[in-house]
Parts: sequence; structure tokens; C-alpha cells
Amino acid sequence: MSEHLRQAERGILARSDFDALLAELTARGYRIIGPVVRDAAIGYHDISCARDLPVGWSDEQQGGRYRLQPRDDASVFGFTVGANSLKPFLLPSQVSLWQAERQDRGWKILNRQAKTARPLAFVGVRACDLAAVAIHDRVLRDGTHADPTYCARRDGSFVVAVNCAQAASTCFCTSMGTGPRAVAGFDLALTELLDPDRHVFVVEAGSDAGRDVLAALPSAAATAADIDAAVAVSARAAAQVGRKLNTEGLPALLAASAEHPSWNEVALRCLSCGNCAQVCPTCFCTTATDCADLSGGFVERTRRWDSCFSVEYAHIHGGSVRPSTRARYRQWLTHKMGTWLAQFGSSGCVGCGRCITWCPVGIDLTAQARILQGATAKEGDHGNA
Repeated sequence: MSEHLRQAERGILARSDFDALLAELTARGYRIIGPVVRDAAIGYHDISCARDLPVGWSDEQQGGRYRLQPRDDASVFGFTVGANSLKPFLLPSQVSLWQAERQDRGWKILNRQAKTARPLAFVGVRACDLAAVAIHDRVLRDGTHADPTYCARRDGSFVVAVNCAQAASTCFCTSMGTGPRAVAGFDLALTELLDPDRHVFVVEAGSDAGRDVLAALPSAAATAADIDAAVAVSARAAAQVGRKLNTEGLPALLAASAEHPSWNEVALRCLSCGNCAQVCPTCFCTTATDCADLSGGFVERTRRWDSCFSVEYAHIHGGSVRPSTRARYRQWLTHKMGTWLAQFGSSGCVGCGRCITWCPVGIDLTAQARILQGATAKEGDHGNA
């Protein structure tokens, strides 16, 4: 890892110069999205300067629990993943696919896909979210049927990653090979170094666009000690990841466990609310709705997020093929951790832990997997199905 960094283009950006990075992105025409404290949580929103960032804030995450915690320092990125990912910005929760107006001899299509006004720049993106974007790129941009809404928002975007300095109790990125250090998919990657003597960021360029921006910043050359310190930050974060998931043979196990009694037990707790799918950075199921005005002269087709936890999502002629909570939870986990590999070439999970944190009853998919694998979930795990 250290050798990888030494071969990359990197520099040192002082904390006092962080606004220079945001100003440079603004000058290049980007709409900047970054982490913000809002509604008692940290999530991605529009930002314009470093004062908008969660300086001095951390978070506590457990199964079914999220709490902001003040830090005793001025760390800019001293927290783990927030409530949302990049998904709402690249694949909006609701979008108008087309509109039509009745005319004398038929219908006139008024518009199709709305264009984004400015390219998007994402600041503070964690490695697990980069892995999720890579999955969406493969399916929604580079697949057989590209999604025009996703492509319009993704193309020309700029990503400033931040390597994690700490892990939440719900993180299991090390099991999924997605973190805590970003190794691909970014234009710039930052590692925050904070000690009594200085507060700086080690900056690594990962693309031509990133190198161009880095060259425009008031950065200094990174020393070997700086690079080693950045590697040590990631190593400490990886050591903090206590939640594990054994993925070996898991797809086959899930396929063979359709009648395992634990599905009944987890269904007694699951509210079938779909929170896990909503906060998941990779879930991308949608549905379409047609709506006409009372005169019959205007019609619009709208696409919105949906989930396999919805009874209607699996509705076909004669009724739903998954009418029970048991069937819907089993479908979600089996697809996410099993059949997704055959369908899309990778697991549908990046180990961010959001589904555990934001589940109202704290169901833990890693605990459910351990039960299917014949192990006893560790005492204190939420979601011992």
C-alpha cells in the first residue's frame, strides 16, 4: 500500500487551504456535494465552503441506532458513512421519464430526460461508496441498457474520496474488500492527518482530471513520512472493523437455504419497511407510474425507487409472488449476497453497514448469514434472527 502511494502523484494540502479546493471545483463549474450535519445526522448535501462540513463531529452507530457525537478536536472527516450515499444524486428517488399533451391528431411528447444544469463534484466519498458507484457504473452506464438519467448525472462528475480514519461498529468493508482505503474510482483521495503540530491532508491524484485540479492548489510535496502516516491511518481504521462476514460459498448456501427456519424467526422482527433498501448504496429497483390530469389532456410517466420489500413490487396477474415478510426478506438477502453475482458480476453488498444502522429493529444481515452458516451469532449482535 505504501509503495502504491509512492508511485502515485500526491501532495500535502493544509487544512487552512481546504477552501481553495472547493473554490477550484466551483470555478470549474461543478455543483459540489459533501457531508453536512442536518436533522441530527451527517449526510450528503450541497456545500459551498469548508464551514459547511461536519468539523468536530463524529457519530455512534449500532444496530437500529445512530447518534451524533462531538469530538474533542477539529477533524473535518472524523466520522464514518452518513445516512445517505451518492445514489440519490446519481439515481434520483423520483424522476419524470416523459410528459405528453393531447393535440388534435394525437399526442405531443413535451420532454424526455431533463439535463443536469452543472456537473457534480462529490467531496468526502468513502471507499465503500466508491465501490457502490462502480457497481452502478457497470450496470446502469456500461450495461446492455444504459440508464439515461444515471448517465447524464454520472458523466463528467468529479470525486474527492476520503480514506476512513475510524470504523463504526456496523462496518464490515474489510470482509467485502471495499475499504477502508480507496484504491480506485476517485479523481482525488484525501487522508486527514491531525496532530497538535499540524492539520493537513495527504492528497493522491487518481485521474488526469484529479492531477489537473491538484496542480492548481497551493499544495506542497508529500514526504515519505507523510505517506507512511496516511497508510497508518487506514491500517488503524481497518483494525477497528470488528464485524465480519464470511462470503466463501455464501451464494450457494443461500440458494440451498430457502426453507431454513431462521427466515421465519427474522420475519417476526422485520417490519418490511424497506429502510435497508432505501439507504443501501447499491439497491436500484424502481417502478413507473402513469398519471393523467382530470381533462385527459396531459399525462406523465414518473419513475421512483421501489423495493423487493414492497408487496406490489412482486405483483403479477393473480397476486404477489412474495406475499409474506419472510419471502421478501429472504429475496432481498438472497439476491444481495447471492444471485447478484451471477446477474451483475459482483456481490450487491459493499459492507457499509447502513442497512444495520438504519433498520428500526436493528436486523443484522451478517448475523443472519452466520446462522445459515451454522454458527451462533455473537452475543450483543443485533438481529439474531
